[in-house]
Amino acid sequence: MGKKIRNLSIRKTILLYMATALIISFFLSAEIAILAGHMQTAVWRKYWDENELLELLEHYGTQYVINGLRPSAYKMTPSDRFISELCDFLQTYAVLVLSMTGSCAAVFLFYKNKLKHPIAELALASKTISENNLDFHVTYENQDEMGTLCREFEHMRAQLAENNLALWKTIEEERALRAAISHDIRSPLSVLKGYHEMLTDYLPAENIDKDHAMKMLAECGKQLDRMDVFVDTMRKMNSLESRALKPDEITADMLASEIGSESVILQKDSGRQILLHTVLVQGVFCGDKELILEVVENLLSNALRYARNEVTVTLSVTHSECRISIADDGSGFPKSMENLTEAFYSQNAKDSLKHAGMGMYISRLYCEKHGGALLLENAAQGGASVTAVFRRIS
Repeated sequence: MGKKIRNLSIRKTILLYMATALIISFFLSAEIAILAGHMQTAVWRKYWDENELLELLEHYGTQYVINGLRPSAYKMTPSDRFISELCDFLQTYAVLVLSMTGSCAAVFLFYKNKLKHPIAELALASKTISENNLDFHVTYENQDEMGTLCREFEHMRAQLAENNLALWKTIEEERALRAAISHDIRSPLSVLKGYHEMLTDYLPAENIDKDHAMKMLAECGKQLDRMDVFVDTMRKMNSLESRALKPDEITADMLASEIGSESVILQKDSGRQILLHTVLVQGVFCGDKELILEVVENLLSNALRYARNEVTVTLSVTHSECRISIADDGSGFPKSMENLTEAFYSQNAKDSLKHAGMGMYISRLYCEKHGGALLLENAAQGGASVTAVFRRIS
C-alpha cells in the first residue's frame, strides 16, 4: 500500500493528502462542537431555576429550553463566561480552523514525503555537474513525475559523461595525430635535406659520379611520392569529420556485386585471390553504401599486402546490421593489437614509402561514424581477420 502511494502522480497525491486532511478535520470539528455544546450546557445549568426549567420542558421541549435559557453574561462568573464564549467559538469556527490547519499539515507532509527528497537529489546533482564531476548517479526511483524527472536527469548525466569521454578520446586522438604528423613529415624532409646537402657539396666539385647522383635523385623522388601520399591522406582526413552519411537501401546482392567488381581489379594488381561468401541475408539494410565500400577497399588493400595466396570476404546483411569480415592467410596480427587502428601505424617500415598507415584508422572512424565498430582478431587457422560492423541509419 505504501509503495502504491509513493508511486502516485503528484496530482493524485496532493488530492489524497487534502481529502484525507479535510475528512479528518470535519469529523474532529464535529466531535469538538458536540463536546463544546455539552460543556456549555453544563456551565449554563449552574444558573438555571429548576422549577422554571421543568415548566419549560413540559411546554417547549429540550432543544428550546437549552437554547432559550442562556444565562445573562453579567450573572456568570468571569471563568464561566470565558468557557461559554470559548464553546461558542469552537461550535462556530472549529470546522474552519481545523480545515485550515489540516490543509497546512497536508501541504507540509506532501512536500516532505513527495518533493523534498527528489528536489534535494536534483539540486545536489546540478551542483555536482557545475563542478565538472559526472561520476555520480541520481537514485530517486519512484514511478511519479519527480521520478520521471530524476530518471531523465540521470539519462542526461550519463549522456554528458559519454560525450565527455568521447571528447577526451577525440582530443587524445588529435594529440596523437599531431605527434604522428610531426614524426612522419620530418622523416622524408630529413632525407631530402641530406641528399640536397650532399648534391650541393659534391656536384660543383664533381666529386660524385653520375650514377650515384641519379640514385640520390631517385631516392628523393621516392620521398616526394611518400609526401604526396601523406598530403593526400591528410586531405582525406580533413573531410572525414565533415562528411555526412547518406542513407540508402542496400541489399546483400548489391554489396556482393560491388565488392566482386572491386576484387577483380585488386586481384590483378596483387596476384592474390579474393574469395567472397555471403553467409546471412535477412531483410534490406539502410546505410551509406559509398562509405561501406570505401572501408572494404581499405581493408582489402591492407589484407592483400600481407596475404600469402588468398583473402576471404564474408558478407552478412540483416535489417539492422551489415557485417563484413575480411581474413587473409598471412602471418596474422602481432600479439599486441592496441595500436593497429591508430593513425600512421605500419607493421612494416618499408610500407611507409607507399602507404601512410591510415587505412585501418580511417576504416575504424568510418565504422564508428556509422554506429558500428572495427573488430580485429587472429583467425584460428592462421592469418588476420578484420570485421567491419555497420549499424542501420535512418
